[in-house]
Amino acid sequence: MARPPRWQSTLDASVEEACLAVRLYNDSAESRSFEGFVIHMHLAWLYLLHAEFLRDGVDYRYWDLQRKNRLLKIDGEAKRWELERSMKERWPSDSDPTRANLSLFIKLRNRLEHRHAHADEALMLNLAGHAHALLVNFEHELTSQFGDDSSLALRLRLPIFVGTFSPQGEQALRRFRKTLPKDLRAFLTEYESGLDETVINDSRYEFRLRATVELAPKDPDAVAVQFTHYSDMTDAEREAVEEMGRRGQVIVRDRKQPVSGLGKVMPKPASTMIQEGIPFIFNLNHFAAAWRRLKVRPPAGDANPHRTNPDFCEYDEPTKSYRYTKAYVQHLIKKCGTAEDFEATTGMPARLKAQNTPTPAA
Repeated sequence: MARPPRWQSTLDASVEEACLAVRLYNDSAESRSFEGFVIHMHLAWLYLLHAEFLRDGVDYRYWDLQRKNRLLKIDGEAKRWELERSMKERWPSDSDPTRANLSLFIKLRNRLEHRHAHADEALMLNLAGHAHALLVNFEHELTSQFGDDSSLALRLRLPIFVGTFSPQGEQALRRFRKTLPKDLRAFLTEYESGLDETVINDSRYEFRLRATVELAPKDPDAVAVQFTHYSDMTDAEREAVEEMGRRGQVIVRDRKQPVSGLGKVMPKPASTMIQEGIPFIFNLNHFAAAWRRLKVRPPAGDANPHRTNPDFCEYDEPTKSYRYTKAYVQHLIKKCGTAEDFEATTGMPARLKAQNTPTPAA
């Protein structure tokens, strides 16, 4: 049996932390369940990004700036990037909704670890949508980087809950939300005041879903909980939904039927995606040169075409062709961001893309 890749144990730890975080969140008997959720999701995200760095060959250790070729160490272990530093490497733009959501919980964790023990439930109510977004974003990053087999969908279950399906429950929860300590309310207000409106309204920053009890005869083929996506509604249905008050929130994930090559891309669209992500011209010749130099797959005509780097490429037996992962596309975008790295990755000199210059006014 082949030895698992170096990053596998880090990825497994990330998934375990995320599952523990959700169990704590859903445990009504746990007095500080939201705090536990925040702490363990912090670790889940840290391990997930570190697993990506390990896979992609990114050095995420801190080096001593005073002494050449010396690592900074803590208790004999190399100091590694904390979550905030890792987050900025993964999402360089501070206007990215996923980064904005994660940054909120990083700052919140620093406030929660030793304070506000009695504000846990009020925080959970005020930040339920943000917490759901944190988990949904984690699931998206996990599956897009490591494949659908890594999904949390088979490990987690939709919890049974009362929520706000009764008028009395709704009013009680609305009153309880106001018990959040003033300094935490000020912190949340100040944080969101620095965000663009498009980020605040993005579901990756705060996940919102309106649920309503279905009043219809029982259908033997129906399931107890069904989801209708906003994009599948008519204009009239969307208008009606937008006018509804909030009656509860749940996490919804698209169900993917078995599809050959799901989540994989062919060389031409992959090359286009890479060129869009870097300042240089990147075509099929560059793409082929990169997989040869990085040994992502065997050359054409090899007796063992299936011996690929499974993180980046898979061989399709029926069509005798290769398909590439989105993680490989992101890997090449990172590897080809500068002229020096571009040439090291492809063996070819980098050529800047043509710039569209405005025509001078007459």
